[in-house]
Amino acid sequence: MNIDVMTIQDMTVRVIMIVLLAGVVGFDREMRHKPAGTKTHILVGLGSAVFTMMSIYFYIKFAGKTQVDPSRIAAQIVTGIGFLGAGTIIQFGGSVIGLTTAASLWSVAGIGVAVGAGNYYLAALSTAVIMVVFMVINKLGYLLENKVINRMRKKKAKKK
Repeated sequence: MNIDVMTIQDMTVRVIMIVLLAGVVGFDREMRHKPAGTKTHILVGLGSAVFTMMSIYFYIKFAGKTQVDPSRIAAQIVTGIGFLGAGTIIQFGGSVIGLTTAASLWSVAGIGVAVGAGNYYLAALSTAVIMVVFMVINKLGYLLENKVINRMRKKKAKKK
Protein backbone atom coordinates (compact mmCIF):
# COMPACT_ATOMS: atom_id res chain seq x y z
CA MET A 1 0.00 0.00 0.00
CA ASN A 2 1.51 3.28 -1.08
CA ILE A 3 -0.20 6.49 -0.09
CA ASP A 4 1.64 8.54 -2.71
CA VAL A 5 4.25 9.96 -0.35
CA MET A 6 4.96 7.28 2.27
CA THR A 7 5.35 3.56 2.01
CA ILE A 8 4.29 1.18 4.75
CA GLN A 9 7.96 0.97 5.71
CA ASP A 10 8.18 4.78 5.98
CA MET A 11 5.16 4.88 8.26
CA THR A 12 6.44 1.99 10.36
CA VAL A 13 9.85 3.64 10.84
CA ARG A 14 8.16 6.90 11.85
CA VAL A 15 5.89 5.17 14.37
CA ILE A 16 8.77 3.18 15.89
CA MET A 17 10.95 6.30 15.99
CA ILE A 18 8.41 8.40 17.89
CA VAL A 19 7.63 5.58 20.32
CA LEU A 20 11.35 5.36 21.16
CA LEU A 21 11.99 9.12 21.37
CA ALA A 22 8.84 10.01 23.30
CA GLY A 23 9.35 6.94 25.48
CA VAL A 24 12.78 8.20 26.57
CA VAL A 25 11.36 11.56 27.67
CA GLY A 26 8.33 9.94 29.30
CA PHE A 27 10.47 7.43 31.16
CA ASP A 28 12.42 10.27 32.77
CA ARG A 29 9.17 11.90 33.90
CA GLU A 30 7.81 8.59 35.18
CA MET A 31 10.96 7.80 37.18
CA ARG A 32 10.54 11.17 38.88
CA HIS A 33 6.88 10.37 39.69
CA LYS A 34 5.50 13.20 37.57
CA PRO A 35 1.85 13.47 36.44
CA ALA A 36 2.52 12.34 32.86
CA GLY A 37 4.85 9.39 32.32
CA THR A 38 5.96 7.01 29.61
CA LYS A 39 2.55 6.07 28.21
CA THR A 40 1.27 9.65 28.09
CA HIS A 41 4.38 10.94 26.34
CA ILE A 42 4.33 8.09 23.81
CA LEU A 43 0.65 8.67 23.06
CA VAL A 44 1.14 12.44 22.65
CA GLY A 45 4.13 11.93 20.34
CA LEU A 46 2.41 9.18 18.38
CA GLY A 47 -0.76 11.22 17.94
CA SER A 48 1.27 14.18 16.71
CA ALA A 49 3.20 11.99 14.27
CA VAL A 50 0.00 10.41 12.92
CA PHE A 51 -1.68 13.81 12.46
CA THR A 52 1.41 15.10 10.68
CA MET A 53 1.62 12.05 8.38
CA MET A 54 -2.07 12.44 7.56
CA SER A 55 -1.56 16.15 6.91
CA ILE A 56 1.16 15.30 4.38
CA TYR A 57 -1.07 12.60 2.89
CA PHE A 58 -4.00 15.02 2.46
CA TYR A 59 -1.73 17.62 0.89
CA ILE A 60 -0.41 15.14 -1.69
CA LYS A 61 -3.74 13.41 -2.32
CA PHE A 62 -5.74 16.58 -2.86
CA ALA A 63 -3.04 18.78 -4.47
CA GLY A 64 -4.58 20.77 -7.29
CA LYS A 65 -8.11 19.56 -6.44
CA THR A 66 -8.66 21.82 -3.46
CA GLN A 67 -6.72 24.22 -1.30
CA VAL A 68 -5.20 22.13 1.47
CA ASP A 69 -2.85 23.69 3.98
CA PRO A 70 -0.89 20.94 5.73
CA SER A 71 0.32 23.35 8.40
CA ARG A 72 -3.22 23.73 9.76
CA ILE A 73 -3.15 20.29 11.36
CA ALA A 74 0.23 20.97 12.99
CA ALA A 75 -1.14 24.25 14.34
CA GLN A 76 -4.07 22.38 15.89
CA ILE A 77 -1.65 19.93 17.51
CA VAL A 78 -0.02 22.84 19.34
CA THR A 79 -3.41 24.06 20.56
CA GLY A 80 -4.58 20.62 21.63
CA ILE A 81 -1.39 19.82 23.49
CA GLY A 82 -1.59 23.18 25.24
CA PHE A 83 -4.97 22.13 26.59
CA LEU A 84 -3.66 18.70 27.64
CA GLY A 85 -0.57 20.22 29.25
CA ALA A 86 -2.72 22.64 31.22
CA GLY A 87 -4.30 19.63 32.89
CA THR A 88 -0.94 18.62 34.36
CA ILE A 89 -0.36 22.01 36.00
CA ILE A 90 -1.50 22.30 39.59
CA GLN A 91 -1.27 25.25 41.95
CA PHE A 92 -0.27 23.95 45.35
CA GLY A 93 0.12 26.45 48.16
CA GLY A 94 2.37 29.21 46.91
CA SER A 95 3.95 27.18 44.11
CA VAL A 96 2.97 25.72 40.77
CA ILE A 97 3.56 22.03 40.07
CA GLY A 98 3.62 20.31 36.68
CA LEU A 99 5.00 23.03 34.42
CA THR A 100 7.97 20.91 33.35
CA THR A 101 5.72 17.95 32.59
CA ALA A 102 3.41 20.20 30.54
CA ALA A 103 6.45 21.56 28.69
CA SER A 104 7.78 18.05 28.05
CA LEU A 105 4.39 17.01 26.62
CA TRP A 106 4.43 20.06 24.36
CA SER A 107 8.00 19.27 23.30
CA VAL A 108 7.16 15.62 22.61
CA ALA A 109 4.29 16.79 20.42
CA GLY A 110 6.81 18.84 18.44
CA ILE A 111 9.06 15.79 18.19
CA GLY A 112 6.05 13.86 16.91
CA VAL A 113 5.45 16.47 14.22
CA ALA A 114 9.13 16.25 13.20
CA VAL A 115 9.01 12.44 13.04
CA GLY A 116 5.70 12.52 11.17
CA ALA A 117 7.28 14.84 8.61
CA GLY A 118 10.30 12.54 8.34
CA ASN A 119 12.80 14.90 9.99
CA TYR A 120 14.50 12.27 12.15
CA TYR A 121 17.58 14.38 12.82
CA LEU A 122 15.58 17.23 14.34
CA ALA A 123 13.50 14.76 16.35
CA ALA A 124 16.55 12.91 17.74
CA LEU A 125 18.44 16.14 18.43
CA SER A 126 15.43 17.61 20.25
CA THR A 127 15.05 14.47 22.35
CA ALA A 128 18.75 14.56 23.26
CA VAL A 129 18.51 18.24 24.23
CA ILE A 130 15.47 17.58 26.43
CA MET A 131 17.28 14.75 28.20
CA VAL A 132 20.45 16.84 28.71
CA VAL A 133 18.34 19.67 30.15
CA PHE A 134 16.60 17.24 32.52
CA MET A 135 19.87 15.66 33.64
CA VAL A 136 21.90 18.87 34.00
CA ILE A 137 19.18 20.88 35.75
CA ASN A 138 18.29 17.97 38.05
CA LYS A 139 21.96 17.50 38.97
CA LEU A 140 22.46 21.24 39.60
CA GLY A 141 19.30 21.34 41.70
CA TYR A 142 20.48 18.39 43.75
CA LEU A 143 23.91 19.93 44.30
CA LEU A 144 22.49 23.32 45.30
CA GLU A 145 19.91 21.74 47.58
CA ASN A 146 22.62 19.73 49.37
CA LYS A 147 24.79 22.84 49.70
CA VAL A 148 21.94 24.79 51.31
CA ILE A 149 21.09 21.90 53.64
CA ASN A 150 24.73 21.56 54.69
CA ARG A 151 24.96 25.30 55.43
CA MET A 152 21.82 25.13 57.54
CA ARG A 153 23.20 22.16 59.49
CA LYS A 154 26.49 24.01 60.12
CA LYS A 155 24.61 27.07 61.39
CA LYS A 156 22.56 24.86 63.72
CA ALA A 157 25.70 23.15 65.01
CA LYS A 158 27.36 26.53 65.73
CA LYS A 159 24.34 27.69 67.75
CA LYS A 160 24.59 24.65 70.03
